Amino acid sequence: MANIASAKKRARQSENRRQQNASHRSMLRTSLKNVATVAGTKDKKAITEAINTAIPLVDRMAKKGLIHKNKAARHKHQMNELLRSLQ
Repeated sequence: MANIASAKKRARQSENRRQQNASHRSMLRTSLKNVATVAGTKDKKAITEAINTAIPLVDRMAKKGLIHKNKAARHKHQMNELLRSLQ
């Protein structure tokens, strides 16, 4: 454990950020899994609803740096492809 006050503070900050990142990552994965689960039903309204909640979340996580912007773009493209395939 650190002895210097600034190092102790950094350790606290790092732990808080780690917990927040874990929570956000879990939330993101859950929303993507919800889209995948609903995709199997072929219910257009439910799929649209799930995608409309997932896309802003993907954008926010990319903006925070939790995921890479290209990964966010890939997920969004896949969701939009799913929507287009229903029409």
